[in-house]
Amino acid sequence: MANTTVVAATALRQFAFFDVHPVKDVHDLASSPEIFKNASEISTAVSSSAGLLAADIHGSVHILNKEFVSTTSWVAHVGGRVMHMAERKGVLVTIGEEGAVRGSLLKIWDLGKTDKRNQAPVLLRSSKVQPSNKPHPVSCFALSSALSFLAIGLADGTVLLYRHLDQSLSPTASLTALPKTRTIHESSPEPITGLGFRELPSPTNADAKDNNLHLFIVTTNSVYLYHVSGKGSGGSSVLLDDIGCGLGCAVMDWRAEKIVLARDEAVYAYGLQGREPPYDYEGYKSSIHTHLNYVIVLAAQAAGEDGDASRVTVFDMKNKVVGYTGMFAEGIREVISEWGNIYILTNNGQLTRLAEKSTFAKLSMLYAKALYPLALSLAQTQHLDENYLADIHRQHGDYLYAKGDWDGAMMCYLKTIGWVKPSYVVRKFLDAQCIHNLVTYLQELHALGLANADHTTLLLNTYTKLKDVARLDSFIKTESRRSGAAESNGDLPFDLDTAIRVCRQAGYFDHASYLAKRYKRHEEYLRVMIEDAGKYGEALTYLRHLGAAAAESNLARYGRAMLDNLPEETTQLLIDLCTVSGPLTMPEAEDLTSQQSSTPANAPSYLSYLALSRAPASEDKVEESKADEEEELIDPRTTQPSTPTLSKEKRPSPTLYFAHFVNHPSYFVRFLESVAARWWGQSLSSLPSSLPNASSDEDEDSEKRNQAAVWNTLLELYLDGGSPEQQDKALKVLTSDSLPCDKTHALILCSSYSYTRGLVILWEKLGMYEDVLRFWMDKHNASPSESSASTEVVHALVRYGPTHPHLYELVLRFLTSTPELLTRHQADVEKILEHIEKERTIPPLGVVQILSRNGVASVGLVKDWLMGRIKEAREEVQTDQQLINSYRLETNAKLKQVAELEDPMHAKVFSVTRCSQCSGQLDLPSVHFMCNHSYHQRCLLDHETECPLCVRQHGVIQEIRRNNERMADQHELFLVDVQDNGFKVVASGFGKGVLNMTRLDDVAV
Repeated sequence: MANTTVVAATALRQFAFFDVHPVKDVHDLASSPEIFKNASEISTAVSSSAGLLAADIHGSVHILNKEFVSTTSWVAHVGGRVMHMAERKGVLVTIGEEGAVRGSLLKIWDLGKTDKRNQAPVLLRSSKVQPSNKPHPVSCFALSSALSFLAIGLADGTVLLYRHLDQSLSPTASLTALPKTRTIHESSPEPITGLGFRELPSPTNADAKDNNLHLFIVTTNSVYLYHVSGKGSGGSSVLLDDIGCGLGCAVMDWRAEKIVLARDEAVYAYGLQGREPPYDYEGYKSSIHTHLNYVIVLAAQAAGEDGDASRVTVFDMKNKVVGYTGMFAEGIREVISEWGNIYILTNNGQLTRLAEKSTFAKLSMLYAKALYPLALSLAQTQHLDENYLADIHRQHGDYLYAKGDWDGAMMCYLKTIGWVKPSYVVRKFLDAQCIHNLVTYLQELHALGLANADHTTLLLNTYTKLKDVARLDSFIKTESRRSGAAESNGDLPFDLDTAIRVCRQAGYFDHASYLAKRYKRHEEYLRVMIEDAGKYGEALTYLRHLGAAAAESNLARYGRAMLDNLPEETTQLLIDLCTVSGPLTMPEAEDLTSQQSSTPANAPSYLSYLALSRAPASEDKVEESKADEEEELIDPRTTQPSTPTLSKEKRPSPTLYFAHFVNHPSYFVRFLESVAARWWGQSLSSLPSSLPNASSDEDEDSEKRNQAAVWNTLLELYLDGGSPEQQDKALKVLTSDSLPCDKTHALILCSSYSYTRGLVILWEKLGMYEDVLRFWMDKHNASPSESSASTEVVHALVRYGPTHPHLYELVLRFLTSTPELLTRHQADVEKILEHIEKERTIPPLGVVQILSRNGVASVGLVKDWLMGRIKEAREEVQTDQQLINSYRLETNAKLKQVAELEDPMHAKVFSVTRCSQCSGQLDLPSVHFMCNHSYHQRCLLDHETECPLCVRQHGVIQEIRRNNERMADQHELFLVDVQDNGFKVVASGFGKGVLNMTRLDDVAV
């Protein structure tokens, strides 16, 4: 059915996009190319892959190079002329007439091969075009790009179609072996004035909906469409429109998608769906041609007008512009599109070249006239990259901005995002009257993911300055939801840190907390809720649901503020964090309203543990919940109760949170007692029998340090409290042997708080008994009138003296320091002297020196003791003198015996009558030794030359000397003995000859 819809014609703008240059002969620059001098003999000219093809009325075909010099020529139609030509893939199809043949003749040539006989291209096929007995001239023809189909239109309205033409061009077949023609259209008496194949979509037009091959058929009064190949092919042609055109006024566009018709009133284009909007261009038109994306229309003088002048109009149908228009007074013979130029051959043989200006020159012309939309369309037609397109948008935006059209300018600037620096646009719209346009631009930057922190800051500041909470909500919440897919990859529509910071600075704490919670920035959320909003209850609930890792680091930072406002709940959270595994939720929902707590100030400093809070908290290490809802965390009221259990995982050290309790000593005590009881099973009510062993998964050294820190701090808190109950707790800590309290640290604490009982207990545990005695001595010196201190000294001596004898000298010196003490403890002094006498701990001279250092003790006090000691000393001297005399007699006897043995003149008399071995009567043969031992010869071993008895005795002596010699080399052992009892060991060494040892080896030498 014909398309009778009336469509308004599109007006065309005119520009000078082409430069005109005359083409001269390469050998004669004063004239046109030689082959075109007789333009009237040129019948047709077409472009090809081999060069320009020109045919004349004599039947010859010429292949021309760029200098329009014939490189190859041959007679294609003998005695006739070439009427139509077309080349595809190096195969040339010509239709012409020959004198010997009635009707038109179709010939197919292979331009890539040369016939050696006539140096012409190889003739592949030659056949007459005659569907009936009555021949009709060929008015037009069309050849598909793949050489598969050939359509021939005749003057009687018949259209012939050759199918699979390329498959029939086998070199072994005869010249006339062509596919059988099929008549696909008849429109008598309307002649066929135009044919064109609508080709299959190309890669540059892959979005085409129809992938079949169609044929446009144009007559003088109608336009038809025939389905050549594909599904549904082979039917009759379909009428597209009841408007036709004259011969030569129909041509396919450069993409072979539409057929363009030139009529007197306008230029029409037809696609598969029918007629498209026409282009307003009135006037008589003689022919139409294509050049790239341009359509070339020749308007000759109408019938009845004088002259041969013709007008050439080159216009771009897509961009609706006329690129060139010019008059040629001599008339136009042929229009050729080749080598990127348009060549116009006039009737007088002049050849003119229309060279298209560069794209940038054409764009400059459009810029000068502020035709930016047209420049953009032209750039898209020329397939310029996005950078050039963005520059056109920028210039268009600058133009509109200068005119005051800020909305239009912003629409242009939005299309430059990604190519033009955002600062270029932002600076233009910083005025208050343009702030809404600035918001639009910044929002688009964020939507495309090209915004930086400064852009986010500017956009949010703009929202806050406008007090536009609705748009702020839309930007933050809507954008965050829209980026759900990108969120998993860490890509956000804005800079998250900047957004949170700006919202906090502007006082939009709800928005800041929403962003922090939405993107699981736990530290930022807590900072907003605690430092800005003061919502400590919500922060505490949030902490409980974060898990141990995140709660650990955040409580180390915000624990003090939480304790100042919610001491009870925060203390319980810290206890759970340090002792409970699994979720930190409470068995029952907590009512965490804003509760304020006042606690005593000026609490103790807790020594070095407070320094732990100065270290920066570590980064959050939170595993995101797999069952997390859209934005909210799990409500604690919906959480199932859980029984706290001891964790097998490594828990945070409680020392991290000591500093937070500086103003809350009572809660600090509760925290430490709960941690010790629930973590290590240690408490004062039920003391463990031994220290718990650390699990294999925990660092044993770290556990011991934590336990010591907890109990050391607890002891300090107990001592600082001062109440009887706390004093009792402190005493239990000190007296316990199982609690891991550092004794040295506890000693410092008891000394600082003047806790006497604790000091005594610790000195006893540390073996510092002398310090216990000196403590009571100092106390007595401070209050001499009180007898309790000196009595404690005597009691301590009774307890510690038996195992530490050196204490007797100290106490004796103390009790004899003043007459009052001596009078009060005279009996005790006598007991001390008796113990010294019994245990021999102090020599008499030492006792005398102690008692004689002042005039307190009298001689009568120690008279009896001294007399006994003098008597014992005299007896010892007498005994030692007797031993000395006996040793001297024995030594003299031995020396005399040695002298007799060494004297060779002294005769030795053997008067022994019994054998020293068997004690039998000595008879001959017998053996006598110089040592006065005699033996039967039978009682001795063979070759025995030494006295058996003396050898054994002498061997014992030699072994003793060897042992002493070895001891002389063991200096470390000797020094250890000297440290224990120096004088005795040195004297023994001299006595044994260790210090002046004469080695046996030296004696042997």
